[in-house]
Amino acid sequence: MNPPKVARTEHTIREQPLRLRDTSPNPPEGIDPKAAKEEFKVLSEEIGRLQELLYSASTHSLLVVMQGMDTSGKDGTIRKVFSQTDPLGCEATPFKAPTESERAHDFLWRIHARTPARGILGIFNRSHYEDVLVARVRKLVPKDVWQARYAAINDFERLLVDSGTAVVKIFLHIDEAEQKERLLAREQDVEKSWKLNAGDWKDRQFWNGYLQAYDDVFAKTSTDHAPWHVIPANKKWYRNLAVARIVKEALALNEDDWKKTLSDQSRARREEIEEFRREEE
Repeated sequence: MNPPKVARTEHTIREQPLRLRDTSPNPPEGIDPKAAKEEFKVLSEEIGRLQELLYSASTHSLLVVMQGMDTSGKDGTIRKVFSQTDPLGCEATPFKAPTESERAHDFLWRIHARTPARGILGIFNRSHYEDVLVARVRKLVPKDVWQARYAAINDFERLLVDSGTAVVKIFLHIDEAEQKERLLAREQDVEKSWKLNAGDWKDRQFWNGYLQAYDDVFAKTSTDHAPWHVIPANKKWYRNLAVARIVKEALALNEDDWKKTLSDQSRARREEIEEFRREEE
């Protein structure tokens, strides 16, 4: 088994340090929304086709880590980008506040248990990075504890890659004004009032703290084997397009390996059938 190849696009962090407050959350100029939506449709179908190859070959797996501020669109992005995938080979895991049992273990215990097996496309809606974000900003653990976790995370992701899991880490970048608009819009949707959470408004007082925490995450955990991709997410149509491009690229990079594996399997199975028929005669 060859190690999975690493996807890189125009949104991959290549230079350090990156400061979110100096990074635009809006689409690059010159992109037509209509053309973007047409490209996205093609990409989503390609993702479905490639995911079938991933599942059938079962030599690698893909883990997509989705992070972002509240209302950045993690749920919507997952629904849209992976709409053409086969549920048999795709697993999405939302990580909420750890349970009492999970807190009794190391912070990666619950994460490792949900990493995708070979052949599976796994999606984390929030992830192990909450333990160097929320835990830091809300002072849930001492500084020396969360600081030590960066090295543990890098080792953990290196282990995943060495074991055949490609790791794609995506941050959906919106600004504070856009978040406020989205929170207010939620309050207008009476039928979905169950989505409302006063904690989302309370968290806005920590906005600058989260920006600094993410800046440090990118500086300390964007590696050659598992780089971060910062996606301008103020416009949903561009957010979906940019994420789809990255996921499609991550899958396509390993397409030839999977096709070779399936070709070898097909040849071996045809030979088995031919041998069976010869024995019957």
